Amino acid sequence: MNKNYTRAEVAAAIDHAVLKPNMTASEIEKDVAMCIREKVASVCVRPCDISLVAGLLRGSGVKVSCVLSFPHGADSGTVKVFQAEQAILAGAEEIDMVMNIGRFLSGDHEYVKADIRAVAETAHVAGVTVKVIQESGFLTPKQIAEACELSYEAGADFVKTSTGFGPGGATAEIVDIMIRTVGNRMKIKASGGIRTWETAVGYLNQGVDRLGTASTETVLIADIR
Repeated sequence: MNKNYTRAEVAAAIDHAVLKPNMTASEIEKDVAMCIREKVASVCVRPCDISLVAGLLRGSGVKVSCVLSFPHGADSGTVKVFQAEQAILAGAEEIDMVMNIGRFLSGDHEYVKADIRAVAETAHVAGVTVKVIQESGFLTPKQIAEACELSYEAGADFVKTSTGFGPGGATAEIVDIMIRTVGNRMKIKASGGIRTWETAVGYLNQGVDRLGTASTETVLIADIR
């Protein structure tokens, strides 16, 4: 049976994305004020904005999350670890890292696993959560399940569907694969194309733990009950 979510419950599951390359500091500040007002889970920012947003969110209860090796996942493992260390020093409480998509599609799963594990181990020492973005639009259903297993074996906390900058976004079918594969062992984040209340609630009813969207106000305003 589907649950009737409240506006506050949906907001508490949202990682509000502030990731467009042309976003200015004043635009970010405006979005952060909205996020504090709505009490979202986190504000997901570009690495250069972590310090700014951490300061704005201090004491609000809203977390600072950031992307890493975004949007292609093609940085070396050494660089990814350095990025994680710098993000944590700047105030990041959660990291959304992009899986090395090209290496995964090449079949080099051990490389991909080591890449994720290095970031996860670095982050977990500081108590920071790690979400692995698959960019599922590039993957077959079987590959989505395999990428979930790799992320679990590497010690990540979440698997996540999409960057929002690749082909497609979250779908009910992709989320279903993730939940069936690792839903009892990891958390799931649906991201990409979430622009309506119905879509957001649909994913929550499927069993996701977080929603990634840049359309938070549009999603929440749609709840007229």
